Amino acid sequence: MKNILVVEDDIDIHNLIKEILEKEQYKVFDSYSGTECLLLEKEKIDLILLDLMLPGLNGEEVIKRVKNIPIIVLSAKSSYDSKVNVLLSGANDYITKPFNKDELLARIKVQLRLSENKMEDSLELKYKDLNLNLDTRNLSLKDKSVQLTKTEFAIMKQLLINSGSVVTKSRLLDLINIDTEDCDENSLKVHISNIRRKIRKLTDVEYIEAVWGIGFKMCD
Repeated sequence: MKNILVVEDDIDIHNLIKEILEKEQYKVFDSYSGTECLLLEKEKIDLILLDLMLPGLNGEEVIKRVKNIPIIVLSAKSSYDSKVNVLLSGANDYITKPFNKDELLARIKVQLRLSENKMEDSLELKYKDLNLNLDTRNLSLKDKSVQLTKTEFAIMKQLLINSGSVVTKSRLLDLINIDTEDCDENSLKVHISNIRRKIRKLTDVEYIEAVWGIGFKMCD
């Protein structure tokens, strides 16, 4: 059973999140302030769900002080700058309130899986016959190398991390621009088209699927 610390001072939202998590068999630790969160950090916490506007220490300060625990921010702040600043400060993910229950659970599963991979010193993201080495930034298909640009690597990294779900175009842009800062919606389509073309040189199997009007996902 995974332990999740919920840091949220709004009691109704806090209880809703707790109910959702407990139905999925997570053990929930409760915190209603940033200061209390740091005290509970000493427990064996696997992941933190963190609001930003908290009494005592705010969420941004908590992010700076917490080490080696994945943090998903749940915040009503929806501006691009807020998201980017929080992610650059050390948060692992950012969800805007009001949130979708299924999306929240999917994001949690992704971060827990990534955390387990880090514990195993894994430097690769794998999907079917694709392997993306996060250290060398090399993408390979059945031991055949696929050369990627910096932006293409950032795109593949996010699609593979979220291989079980659709990544919306806006979210994908938020995530990859942390590393590249040179991508917009039009160029995103071009980059993904280029990745597909490079993979097609090695196989007839399609690996990336466009979900019309929403975003992209790894093919089932």
